[in-house]
Amino acid sequence: MAKTPWVVTGAAAVALAGVVFLTQPATGSGHPTPRPGITADKILPDFAIPRNPGALEAYAAARRAPGTLDGVYCHCDCSKHAGHRSLLTCFESDHGASCDICMGEARLASEMAGRGQSLLDIRAAIDRQFGT
Repeated sequence: MAKTPWVVTGAAAVALAGVVFLTQPATGSGHPTPRPGITADKILPDFAIPRNPGALEAYAAARRAPGTLDGVYCHCDCSKHAGHRSLLTCFESDHGASCDICMGEARLASEMAGRGQSLLDIRAAIDRQFGT
């Protein structure tokens, strides 16, 4: 009978660890699942994009492949410091205009999607080039 509290405590610790692990935002190896029907509707229009070098091109790239960007983790870790869901989220505000990682990932993802490459291949290329 003395073992019962330890068993209960151990089971509770395992359950808590599972909850913490499963509710963490995506990490460099954990890309988000793209949402069905996602569009470029929330991406900033050109007039609202800060005129930083490469920004207009990156936002245009995001508009060309919103479904792809929605399934890609952004390696600037904005999911941790800005609450972003995916790379697409970076372009729904002015964040993407001031981040070389966001801009580079968007251009690469859009180019690869335009050539018909799979989301898995795009994720792997982005992880290789921008991952830590």
